[in-house]
Amino acid sequence: MRRIFRPPLADAVQKDLDRRQTAANAKRASGTLRPSDEWNLARRTRTLRSVHSALRRMMGDRERCMYCLDSHGSDIDHFWPKTPFPERMFRWPNLLLCCTECGRCKGDTPPVDERGALVLIDPTTEEPWDHLDFDPATGNLVARFDARSQAYSQKGERTVEILHFDRREALAACYRRTFRRLERTVSEFLADGGPVTRLINGLLEADDQGLLGWCLQGTGKHLPPFSDLANNHPAAWASCLEALKGA
Repeated sequence: MRRIFRPPLADAVQKDLDRRQTAANAKRASGTLRPSDEWNLARRTRTLRSVHSALRRMMGDRERCMYCLDSHGSDIDHFWPKTPFPERMFRWPNLLLCCTECGRCKGDTPPVDERGALVLIDPTTEEPWDHLDFDPATGNLVARFDARSQAYSQKGERTVEILHFDRREALAACYRRTFRRLERTVSEFLADGGPVTRLINGLLEADDQGLLGWCLQGTGKHLPPFSDLANNHPAAWASCLEALKGA
């Protein structure tokens, strides 16, 4: 997972989404709204095709799923599911790009607990590595342990549980390969030197799963070779952090 920044939509697309949400709200109030039918009908329109294109552009050339960052993002997902939360069905901040497997795992699970607290990470509004950790030995994403509170992130735990991040072997294998590429890129720079731009380009090119945030800002920054880069080449480290912000 990684932080994903959401741009505004074109005015005409946003206005049509607002119009559709207003109409859906009116149908809901009259008891005639069928969320799946309403969405399936809208999904064939130019407006929703434009939304889908905007989501794919947010993920760059690879168009990866916003949750796992591994599989192709094949369709639009409602972060707050449209059936229990039809008032968010056409809201731009509620629409994400999702792969088939993450969509199946997530289903219509409300992203809140019994107290109404948000329990699923929305990568378009928050930094996932504040709640998640990476286990290099297994390749799994796990909940992050907070030394100050002496507890695991509840949002991290529930995200791992909902999206099965600790049970998807193929996903774990891809994360391990990405981690090894990032390790190798930094180790080669430490051994041979060279332009910092080459280091940065190598890291960004190797980072298929958004692990660079974990390596530079999460728990990974305390592990070699990333800690060696920070301690021995502070200027290069700062440049990598700056490049991560713009990625």
